[in-house]
Amino acid sequence: MQFESWLPKGGANLFQTIKKVCQEAEAGGQKLYRLSIGQPPGPALESARNYCANSVLMTEDCWHEYQDNTFLPYPDWAMRFCQAHTPRVNLKGYGAELDYLPIPGIKPMLGLVMLACGAEQKRQDLHVMSMTAPGYPVPRDWAGYLGVTHGSFSLNPKNAFLPDLEDEESIFRIDLAMMNLPHNPSGQIATYEFWREVCEFCSKKGIRLVNDGAYLALSHDKRSRALAEVAVDFPGLEWIELFSASKSIANGTGWRIGGMVGSPDFVNDIKKIKGNTDSGFFAPAAAGALFALENDQAGVAGVGRLYEERLKLLVPILKERGLRLAVDPGAGFFSLWESPKYAFGREMKNAEDFNLSLIRETGIVGVHFDPYIRFAVCGPIENWIVPITQAFEKANVSY
Repeated sequence: MQFESWLPKGGANLFQTIKKVCQEAEAGGQKLYRLSIGQPPGPALESARNYCANSVLMTEDCWHEYQDNTFLPYPDWAMRFCQAHTPRVNLKGYGAELDYLPIPGIKPMLGLVMLACGAEQKRQDLHVMSMTAPGYPVPRDWAGYLGVTHGSFSLNPKNAFLPDLEDEESIFRIDLAMMNLPHNPSGQIATYEFWREVCEFCSKKGIRLVNDGAYLALSHDKRSRALAEVAVDFPGLEWIELFSASKSIANGTGWRIGGMVGSPDFVNDIKKIKGNTDSGFFAPAAAGALFALENDQAGVAGVGRLYEERLKLLVPILKERGLRLAVDPGAGFFSLWESPKYAFGREMKNAEDFNLSLIRETGIVGVHFDPYIRFAVCGPIENWIVPITQAFEKANVSY
């Protein structure tokens, strides 16, 4: 008997398409240079691993049982974790004006955020806007699975990949604004001035505001600010900001450790749903992540500095060979480029065509977000300067 999926057709993973072409290229003898990888290489910081290992050996029940909506060994864990990502504001000083929640990473929480805004009852009447064009598709995917109305902010070089809520709201009602700053894939950051304008608008309009701040710890533009550093000054604003250990402690992507801070009403709505659907994270990993963030500033800063230095190597090489940078990256390990119209002596159909051609012809692997292409510096760019240079000379791009 032949069974079929109960889900809507489509929705194939972008990275699976790239992986398939990479496998075919390698089988044909092509050496690959994976500028597509969007996670830190190697392990987490040694300080985090050691503290985690010691915590695993603890015999008290609190280290090994369900954590649910708290962290039993350290009840103030979530506040401290969020504070480590927002050094310019004293979160503790705001007392009951703020609330916190330990979370098992950010991605599974984005769907809960929508449910906490009434997605179950409102369905298509809940209007969600997110930074997903170009952008990591998780908010858009969650909206599709939950059946809520979703729109992507207009992001492009003209607006420097920063959404204009007032302009967007004039054509699309916004109930929930979901930001991702610093932004994946452009590396754009949010300044104090930007957040102030957004907070004022959302407070005035009654819009709930969310920021996925996964890359804040990797900011190298000193103007970069967390939403929490500004939102605390808007008592009428309903907001949350989510932080993750995935990149801040080097490769903590598999640890699934994060924290949330925000206005108590919004956080409590999420707590209600999370408490009924999730049992919490692995306590020793959470202890290790917090230890590194609070006690290994040199290690944490070194992670961000590595990517900043690699971006300074990659960006000039590509610029000098004709590629157009979409926006200067101010954080993280990504750079976003306008996909060329011509390469390898022929017209490119789109960004996917350019990316797959690069893989087959030169072994350079990017990620296409048409009409852009993303190149990451998680790999050892310093060892790949010659092949990268030769690859883009061969591509001979133009617009």
